[in-house]
Amino acid sequence: MADCRLHNYQQEVVERALKGENIIIWLPTGGGKTRAAVYVAKKHLETKPNAKVMVLVNKVHLVDQHYNKEFEPHLGGTFIIKKVSGENKEKDFFGLVVKQSQVVICTAQILYNALINKEEARHVELSDITLLIIDECHHTQKEEAYNKVMRLYVEKKLKGEKPLPQILGLTASPGTGGAKTLEKAVEHVLEICANLDSVIVSAKEYASELKEVVPKPRKSFKIVKERLKDPFRDHLISMMNSIHSHMNLPPDFRLKECGTQEYEADVVNLEQRGVQEKNRLLAQCALHLRQYNDALLINDTLRMIDAYRSLEEYYSKKRNNPIDGTDTFLLELFEENQVELKNLAMDSRFDNPKMDELQSTLLQQFGSGDPSRAIIFSKTRKSTQCLKDWVLKNRALQEAGIKADILIGAGNGNTYMTQNEQAETIRNFRMGSLNLLISTSVAEEGLDIPECNLVVRYGLLTNEIAQQQASGRARAENSQYAVVAQAGGREDCRERMNEYLEELTGKAIDRVQTMTPQDFCTKIIQLQEMVVTCTKIEQRRQAEKRSRNTASSIQLLCRSCFAPVASGSDIKLVENMYVNVNPDFKKHYTFGDQLTLERSFEDWEPGCTISCKICSKKWGNEIKYKKCAILPNLAIKNFVLESPGQERLPVKKWKDVPFTVEEFNFKEYCQENFLLD
Repeated sequence: MADCRLHNYQQEVVERALKGENIIIWLPTGGGKTRAAVYVAKKHLETKPNAKVMVLVNKVHLVDQHYNKEFEPHLGGTFIIKKVSGENKEKDFFGLVVKQSQVVICTAQILYNALINKEEARHVELSDITLLIIDECHHTQKEEAYNKVMRLYVEKKLKGEKPLPQILGLTASPGTGGAKTLEKAVEHVLEICANLDSVIVSAKEYASELKEVVPKPRKSFKIVKERLKDPFRDHLISMMNSIHSHMNLPPDFRLKECGTQEYEADVVNLEQRGVQEKNRLLAQCALHLRQYNDALLINDTLRMIDAYRSLEEYYSKKRNNPIDGTDTFLLELFEENQVELKNLAMDSRFDNPKMDELQSTLLQQFGSGDPSRAIIFSKTRKSTQCLKDWVLKNRALQEAGIKADILIGAGNGNTYMTQNEQAETIRNFRMGSLNLLISTSVAEEGLDIPECNLVVRYGLLTNEIAQQQASGRARAENSQYAVVAQAGGREDCRERMNEYLEELTGKAIDRVQTMTPQDFCTKIIQLQEMVVTCTKIEQRRQAEKRSRNTASSIQLLCRSCFAPVASGSDIKLVENMYVNVNPDFKKHYTFGDQLTLERSFEDWEPGCTISCKICSKKWGNEIKYKKCAILPNLAIKNFVLESPGQERLPVKKWKDVPFTVEEFNFKEYCQENFLLD
C-alpha cells in the first residue's frame, strides 16, 4: 500500500471529516483534494464497523483515473475496491457489487439509477453506504445527477430516517452561481452547502504552506487591437441582411448585432417561432442565419478560411435536397457569393491579429529551447480542429518544435473522441511526444494532466469556475497563464469579471464560515425544506402536463420540412432510449453511416444513422435490440410535436414531452411483428 501522508494544510481540512462530520473540502486545483479524500476513506474503513465507501464522479473517465491513481494504490490489498461505469457490465448488478465491496468508485448517474431501481440485483439504499465522497461537488445543483442523489438524502434527513452516509465533498471552487453581489454569492454557497448537507472548510492555519505547494501562475493579458478593415466580415453581414429582407421579419422582432452570442439567441428563438407558426420560411432562414453567425464568431477568433470552410461544409450538404423556394434562395445566395468569400478569406492583408498574438505567445514559451508543455483552451470542438490545423501548417511553430494534438469530449461520431483516444493523447502529452494540447473545457476539470508551463485561454467566454480550473493547470515552476483577447472585447471583459467573481467567491465562503453553528444549521434546513417542496411541486406539474394529452393524440413532425411521420403512441422507452416501434415508420427515412460506439451493451447494438427521406434532416439512429428487433432511436430535438388543437411545440428533451411514454414491451412487440403465439 502506497504512503498516504498529508501536508499540514490537508490535515487541517480533513480534521472535521475524521470526526464524522459532513464537510466540503475547498482547495485549489493541484491542492491534493483527492489524496485528502483517500486519507479520510482509509481512516473511516479502519474505524467504522461494516464501513462502505462510495466515491462519485461526474465524468466516466474519472472512474478509472481515481481508481488507478489514488484509491487502488493507497487502499488496494487491504480493502476490496471496485470501479463501475457505463463501460462495464457491473452496472447491471450494481447492488451485488456494492454488497461485496468496501470501496466503490462510480458515476453519480449509476448510483442514482440504483437508488430508484427496485430490482434486487441493481438496487442500493443510501443506508448501505457509510461514507459518500463527491468529486467536483460544485455540480451538486439543479438537475445534475449529484443533486438527484443528494435530494434523496435530504428527503430522508428531513423525515428523520437513519442511518445516512457521511458526506465528503471536494471542489476547487463553488463559484457564485452567476451572482455579482456578496449577499447573492453567500446565498449560492449556502445552497451548495444545503444540497450537500455539509459545512465548507478550507486551509486557514496552514494557508501559507498551501501557497508554497500550489503557487499561482504568472498571469498576463495579451491584448490586440481590432482589425482596421475586415471585408470578409462585412460581406457576410451583407449576405445576412439579404436573408433578413427575404424572410419578412415579424414587426415585433428586433435582432441584436450580427456576430454576437445575443444574435445567436435571437435566431434560435426565431426558428422556434417559425416552427410554432408553421412558417417554414422563417424557421429555415433562422437556421441559416445561425450558420452565418457562427462563421462571424469563427472569423473573430480564428482564420478567415476557417469561417469560410464552416459555411462551405454546411452548404455542401444542402445542395442535393432543396424542397421549396426558401431552400433554393438560401442555397443560391451562398453559391453566388462563394467565390468572392473565398478570395477575401485568402487575403492575408486582413488576417486575424489574435492569431499573430497567439503565435507570439507560443514562440515565447517554446522558442527558448527549454522543454515545455502547454495547453490552449478554446470554446468548441471545431475551433480546436482549426487551431491544430493552423499549428501544423505554421512554419515558425513547427521550427520551434511544437507537437500538437486536440483533446475534446468523449462521445459518438466523428466530432468527438473516444475515451481510449483521450487516454492515449494524455499519455503522449505526459511522455513528451506531444507538448501542446488544444482542448475544449474537457481538460479544465478533473483529468490527470501533467504540470504545464503555459496555459492559454483563447476565444473563451466562461464562468469563474472554469477560469480557476484552467488556471490550475499551469502548475510548473514559473508557469504562465495567458489570455489572448481583443482590447475591450467580450473575452477581455469576461476574464476581468471572472477575477472579480473569484475574489467574491472567497469572500462569500469566509462569510459562510463565520456564521454561528446555530444560524448556519437553521439556514441550511430552511433551504433544504424549500428545495424538497419545490421539487414536489415541479414533479406534480410535469405529471399534470403529461396527462393532458394521450400519446395517440400527439403527432411527430420532421422539424425541417414539417412532414407528419409518427404518432406519440409509436414511441416507447427502452434502455433510456426513445424508440419508434411502428414498422411503417421505416418508409419515412433513409440510412446514413454506421454508428460506432467505443463500448458494447448487453441487450443492444447500434445501427446506421437515419434521416428524413424528404429533406435529409437527421433524426437519430437505428438499434438492434436483443439480436432481432430493429428500432429507430430518435432525438426529439429533431422533431416538432403537434397537439390535437394544431398547436406546434418544439421540445429539446424527451422528459418535456406533453404525454406519457410507456416502457417497451419486448414480448408484446415480438408477438405483433413476428406472429408469435
